[in-house]
Amino acid sequence: MKVQKTKPEKNSAQIKSKERVAAHGEVFTAEREVNAMLDLVKQETERIDSRFLEPACGTGNFLVKILERKLDVVKKKYRRSPLDFERNSVLALSSIYGVDILADNAETCRNRLFKIWNKAYKSVCKSDLNEDTQKSAQFILERNIVCGNALSLMKVDENGNDTDCPIVFSEWAFVRGNTMQRKDYTFADLMRIGEGSELAMPSDEGNFLTQYTSDYRRLWQDDKQA
Repeated sequence: MKVQKTKPEKNSAQIKSKERVAAHGEVFTAEREVNAMLDLVKQETERIDSRFLEPACGTGNFLVKILERKLDVVKKKYRRSPLDFERNSVLALSSIYGVDILADNAETCRNRLFKIWNKAYKSVCKSDLNEDTQKSAQFILERNIVCGNALSLMKVDENGNDTDCPIVFSEWAFVRGNTMQRKDYTFADLMRIGEGSELAMPSDEGNFLTQYTSDYRRLWQDDKQA
């Protein structure tokens, strides 16, 4: 499982409070700067299945723009086929990952991404909307946007303290027809410590914890995936 990495996230309001800046170094990047940085990897942002990881995603400013670019491509290619648009929009959404140490940021990020995906889905699919697909999109975001510490690679509690639970990410891929495969990996398996304090991607895909396959409209339904 290979992902692209983006630089630390920020938002149009710049800061929420001086207390959050002092405690967590939370400062948000303006939209102009986000787009300028993403333009440096423009070709990748327009690949439907190109994976991006934001290790300090905040409320999702970088991830939102990446998703918008991907969905624009999906629309151009598949707007005449609701089923093809649905499948490829789910694939685009599943390629986006984020970690934030603050629970409210992670929740806001999920909500923003779902709202953007759902708006595009409704605009193209109209009468072909499927509630199960919408639930699958929300399920993917619950797994892909994680409240955790990207430095320790562990999930955190409501106070932002590390727990004993490692961050786990899912790799999603269509394997045949409408069947989607999910492989779960710990963040630690996906990342290795490179030179100095930098995190780098491993040359191989690492060891996966579990593997599931199901119809992409039923990802949320299998209780084994909870």
